[in-house]
Amino acid sequence: MVFSRLFFIYIFLPVCLLCYGLARGTKHKNTVLIFFSLIFYAWGEPVYIFLMLATAAVNYAAALFIGKYRGKGGDTAATVTAVVYDLLMLGVFKYSGFIVENINAVFSSSIPVPDIRLPIGISFYTFQTISYIIDCHWEKVEPQRSFRNFLLYISLFPQLVAGPIVRYSTIEKEINERTVQLSDVSYGLNRVALGLAKKVLLANQISLISDKFLGNIGSSTMLGAWYGAIAYGLQLYFDFSGYSDIAIGLGRIFGFHFDENFDHPFMCRDITEFWQRWHISLGTFFRDYVLYIPIFGKRRKYGGLLLVWLCTGIWHGASWNFVIWGLYYGLFIFIEMLIGKKRMKKVPVAIRHIYSKFVIITGFAIFYFEDMGKLGTFFKTAFGLGRNGFIAVQDKISLVNNVFLLAAAVICCFPIIKTIKDVTDKHFVTKATMSSAAAVASALLLLITSIMLVDSTTNPFLYFRF
Repeated sequence: MVFSRLFFIYIFLPVCLLCYGLARGTKHKNTVLIFFSLIFYAWGEPVYIFLMLATAAVNYAAALFIGKYRGKGGDTAATVTAVVYDLLMLGVFKYSGFIVENINAVFSSSIPVPDIRLPIGISFYTFQTISYIIDCHWEKVEPQRSFRNFLLYISLFPQLVAGPIVRYSTIEKEINERTVQLSDVSYGLNRVALGLAKKVLLANQISLISDKFLGNIGSSTMLGAWYGAIAYGLQLYFDFSGYSDIAIGLGRIFGFHFDENFDHPFMCRDITEFWQRWHISLGTFFRDYVLYIPIFGKRRKYGGLLLVWLCTGIWHGASWNFVIWGLYYGLFIFIEMLIGKKRMKKVPVAIRHIYSKFVIITGFAIFYFEDMGKLGTFFKTAFGLGRNGFIAVQDKISLVNNVFLLAAAVICCFPIIKTIKDVTDKHFVTKATMSSAAAVASALLLLITSIMLVDSTTNPFLYFRF
């Protein structure tokens, strides 16, 4: 099921909220959430729901084993078993075809390539179970004794399909006991409306530009190649951050406080800062669970960095462009580490912005092209070695026709809501007035979004395929 569908907005969610509101006590409310979460997932993955349930059962049992045999050796065995199981399931369903294809290419063999459909959300809920198991092993959290409560953590539909990657420690207390105030509902609904607007009004419209210029890279000009890459970067940002907004908003309505996943990443002045602002839950996961893994018996600073960015690339997909993309960002962060924070700050801000945006836009192009031939064509075209020249009439027409869309997208990359709040606070505007204005703005966004969604074709969030 997709958030940006009228069925979800006006049927599934209202029915879920009604049943949730009628349920008495946290125990029964959790049951309602599990029921609707399983329906939500089974709507698009009727078979793979059993894979998710099996993953939940294995990690639930492993955590109990860790708690029971902590300090006796058995806890380490249970931890390793659970993590290996999680990675094995992720590897089989996400990377088996890619691995076989490369074995055939290297050894000229003809092993049948498995055609396994990728279960939606497997990358996200697998990382949640891994973080839970490791935190249990490190005694950061206590194993959850109730399978129902643990299943709620894994299957909670607001963040199930595309994150953010919610750690058990973040919502541990709220699973058992939480309260929802009117302010939480108001905040949640406003956040949902904002996320839907990002997806439908910005990401979906900008996708027409990126698909036209990157999807037909062989006929694009130099300007068209960069134009398409910039459009794709904006599309990906509003698509994924829009999903995160909806997830965080829905979570708040049900009493859960998920961590932020984006912090206006295009305001960054270097690549290190960009990754502190973009897909924050993934970056902190690799920082906490991968960066300090001993390599050849020792914790190695640069070896850990290489491993993190190799894993970051591979996590995004079973294709060489994602591996290149991960190592590409790892290289620039490595360079910035060598330069040092103090010396980086001495570089003029304007130069740092130009440098970071050039690297980021190029990174989006690498991310887009899974076909290595087309990626090569992009680089030839983008750096003036293509056969279609610098600019064409279609480039000018597209720029003129989409100038207001692009201007709105760029403006929305800045912290507009925070700025408005700061200004109103200085002018002593009451909270009641601001809440009313926010409600009106959200209702208007929801109305426009709903109109745009009438008769629209299915346009799932981009991170569904990761």
